[in-house]
Amino acid sequence: MTAAPVVGVPENTAERYRAAGYWVGETFGELLAARAAEHGEREALTGGDARWSYRELDERASAMATGFADLGVGKGDRVVVQLPNVPEFLEVVFALFRLGAVPVFALPAHRETELRHIAEQAGAVALLTSDAHEGFAAAEAAVRVAAAVPSVRHRIVCVLDGRDLTEGAVDLAALRATARALPGPAADDLAFLQLSGGTTGLPKLIPRTHDDYLYSVRASAEICELTRDTVYLVALPAAHNFPMSSPGFFGVLHVGGRVVLCPRPDAATALGLIERERVTFTGVVPPLAALWAQAAPTAGFDVSSLAVLQVGGARCAPELAKRIGPALGCAVQQVFGMAEGLVNYTRLDDPEDLVVNTQGRPISPDDEIRVVDDNDDDVTPGEIGALLTRGPYTIRGYYDATRPDVAAHNAASFTADGFYRTGDLVRMTPEGYLVVSGRVKDQINRGGEKVAADEIENHLIAHPGVLDAAVVAMPDPYLGERSCAFVVAVDPDAAPTPAQLRAFVRGRGVAAVTVPDRVEVVAAFPETGVGKTSKRDLRAAVAAQLREEKP
Repeated sequence: MTAAPVVGVPENTAERYRAAGYWVGETFGELLAARAAEHGEREALTGGDARWSYRELDERASAMATGFADLGVGKGDRVVVQLPNVPEFLEVVFALFRLGAVPVFALPAHRETELRHIAEQAGAVALLTSDAHEGFAAAEAAVRVAAAVPSVRHRIVCVLDGRDLTEGAVDLAALRATARALPGPAADDLAFLQLSGGTTGLPKLIPRTHDDYLYSVRASAEICELTRDTVYLVALPAAHNFPMSSPGFFGVLHVGGRVVLCPRPDAATALGLIERERVTFTGVVPPLAALWAQAAPTAGFDVSSLAVLQVGGARCAPELAKRIGPALGCAVQQVFGMAEGLVNYTRLDDPEDLVVNTQGRPISPDDEIRVVDDNDDDVTPGEIGALLTRGPYTIRGYYDATRPDVAAHNAASFTADGFYRTGDLVRMTPEGYLVVSGRVKDQINRGGEKVAADEIENHLIAHPGVLDAAVVAMPDPYLGERSCAFVVAVDPDAAPTPAQLRAFVRGRGVAAVTVPDRVEVVAAFPETGVGKTSKRDLRAAVAAQLREEKP
């Protein structure tokens, strides 16, 4: 029997999710049409000079969907979408949803190697990019990707930089056509493909249906207490799962609020938009939260409208979590989730101890959580173990399961009974909240003693001269691994020395293994495409330094 491209939920489980009201049979296109009918001229989207109402966004999506259909893009066709935070991103995405075509979300930071991999793995029929963004000539790269991937028939360009179209490309602005009725997808059809973190190589494709994803959107909007008055700043790349659905711009559109697109996440740009647009809600990764918290008190912007700042995408150290609220004058909500499914939130009425020291509890009562040891046996409650999960919005396998490499990865990433191996080390509190200790691969095995990187990081961040810290394993010929701490100083001109930082951690009364073996003070951390600290690059950097230092 031939494997299916998408590993689905068993039908008896799907029926249980429908009966529970999680899957309600609504598509993204139907969601937008319903909100346009309800809210009409109410402003839905702000970005650059554009201010689109719900009616206008809906009409643009329908016109664009017809243009895609006229081009020959049909139901089920995969289209790689690489756009920055511009209004056209939402127009294109809803157009493809309405048509039943499948957006494949690439990040603006991806380059030719990643785009080629994504297009080839998805069997994409089209590449949709900007002409250029942040110095990357995306449209020119698309020419080479299309030449290398036989399935790609169309190159579509959103002109942002004023460049001439590459030969054979279609101007996105010219694609809009007089809207007509189109067949559209079913709610259990594949809606889009997201990308895995790609921390161990090129990203894998994550299949999401309209039904499973919209459940997480609706539930997140309720947990985060969104209303029609919510003004949400998309500070991270819009194609990333966190600003898309946790609760993200989909959650805000679901309740009739307003989405503000931020072109860059630096403190000056973001805080300025918060002041100008009276933003009430946003979400960032921990390194950005640290930078915003440092800048806000002296930046001169009125950010008093901001009610909630979410921190997610990676674990937020308690010492950093304590700083954010006072610096920005808002509530903090921790978010821990993954594009593969499971999302956890601290609740807005939680006591400070839970908000600062945990990464929240799951969205759904049917989110199944296991914390296991190396043999997949459940650990004693409260102990640290590897996180496994399954539930109504967590995938059962990566796309495309017909490929041998993907099938092999699925076999390693999912248990026989459908639990996803997240790769995270966690412990569960008596209240059912998760405390993330780090990634399985981030744990340092120092001569048989397991050292948690997050514990060292938290001690370092407690130093008043430290803005952020990241701890990784470095190879050692005697102990196997030792710890290396990379530190960004609050004031680069008065940075604490490595010796001072080691003495500071030692002075906090910790075990000797918790004192970092090596400390490197750096100007900034390497980042992933969404702005998270790239520990893979840090591990490579210290390994290279050690090779150079070796006699």
